[in-house]
Amino acid sequence: MMKKEDIHLYDWQRILLGDLPAEFYVELLIRVTFVFILLIFSMRAMGKRMAAQLSRNEMAALVSLAAAIGLPIQSPDRGILPALVVALVVITIQRLIATRAYGNQLMEQFAHGDVSLLIENGVIDKKEMLRVRLTEDRLFAQLRSHGIRHLGEVQRLYLEVDGEFTMLKKDQPTPGLSVLPAFDEEFLNRQSRQKHKVCINCGELPNNEKEISCCNCGGETFTSPIC
Repeated sequence: MMKKEDIHLYDWQRILLGDLPAEFYVELLIRVTFVFILLIFSMRAMGKRMAAQLSRNEMAALVSLAAAIGLPIQSPDRGILPALVVALVVITIQRLIATRAYGNQLMEQFAHGDVSLLIENGVIDKKEMLRVRLTEDRLFAQLRSHGIRHLGEVQRLYLEVDGEFTMLKKDQPTPGLSVLPAFDEEFLNRQSRQKHKVCINCGELPNNEKEISCCNCGGETFTSPIC
């Protein structure tokens, strides 16, 4: 009969080492080395972009590889050959998509997505914002990171296919909707404002002072633009 102390010792051994034979830890060195080399080879075979910003299909390929290599490392009853087969299939599919996308705009958009125009002439495209599921807080934070205080400074803002933002500034800024945080009242009060009004939702300047709703987004709330 096992003593109480022996039972506790067995529990700790099971938690730390599992119910695996000691020989498996030597085998584990071989498995991890093989899988690591396989992963490096697979990522090199799928192109240099795998080491940079990932597109949708490249992210799917990377997740598939991660799922394939997990079991051979942790399960002694699983061989390493299935991981090799999965890696070859993933590489083949990813390279096939990349080849077909070259010179084929429809395939390129299907595989990688397309560029989104979020701001045009200081006005936010609310429909495009909704389509790409981008919040106004994140948009304004991105603008502030480029030193932008209001939308009147922005000619174009693109959301690229890799999730990065590209901004073109106006040569001659016009008054626009503030992108500064509302809580920073002290800094906001130091900004020069015009007497005209601007839509608080999209930054559209109304054609005349009598308009009660924005002609761009339909919003009915206006504020003074920063200049």
